[in-house]
Amino acid sequence: MIVREVLQRSASWLRDKGFESARLEAELLLAHLLGLDRVTLYTQADRPLDTGELERCRELLRRRAQGEPVAYLTGKREFYGLEFAVGPAVLVPRPETELLVDRARELRPARILDVGTGSGCIAVACAVRLPEAEVTATDLSAPALEIARENARRHGVAERVRFLEGDLFAPVAGERFDLVVSNPPYVADGDAAAVARHEPGSALFAGPRGLDVIARLLAAAPEHLAPGGTLLLEIGEDQADEVRALATGFGAVSVRPDLAGRPRVLEAAAPGPPHRAAS
Repeated sequence: MIVREVLQRSASWLRDKGFESARLEAELLLAHLLGLDRVTLYTQADRPLDTGELERCRELLRRRAQGEPVAYLTGKREFYGLEFAVGPAVLVPRPETELLVDRARELRPARILDVGTGSGCIAVACAVRLPEAEVTATDLSAPALEIARENARRHGVAERVRFLEGDLFAPVAGERFDLVVSNPPYVADGDAAAVARHEPGSALFAGPRGLDVIARLLAAAPEHLAPGGTLLLEIGEDQADEVRALATGFGAVSVRPDLAGRPRVLEAAAPGPPHRAAS
């Protein structure tokens, strides 16, 4: 069987299983299996697959049908135009989280703290796109931090991102930052999508309303913001009103929409003069 036929059959099989992006996922899985990029995959459409390759392809498809994310199957995911290593120890980066990096680039802070960094996608993307900024990232999970450090090395910013193990702000006690950014767990307990069976629950679920970690972040963040600094927090689309109510101790508070128009990013300013922008 040749590449073209395998792609067609794989996409059809995934489509029958209910996957909306069946063709794309088939391409990503087969390209990964053969060690090719997607463009090269099509230039080799008539390449035959041997028995071993076909069996490995079937195994990848079986695992995908069971809900395992494509990013875990391939070991990588693109975020903000950069390729990140991922695995079951970290949440798969989502496109909506890129909004946090967009806003960070507009603010141009001198000192950035990424709380609950996971794969390091926010911290590393900020370090790459804001080369004058000092970036610190915290996470409670040692395995997650290993992946984050790998991603920092991959993109040449390992010397510019400080990774610290611990819960939320605990590793940076007494420190203040111009920007605190976080994509915290915000899914309500029991509200699991199929993919959540494979992603770390600690990075997804946060109490009956999904607000437990957000509430802790909002309570502690003012102590870690420099005067006039900014907190950026990704939230669930149905949490805007509750999160606003929790955001006491700040100056101006607003909620920014994602590209689909859904409330997605809480922005809260610490009282005081504007922060010092990175030069």
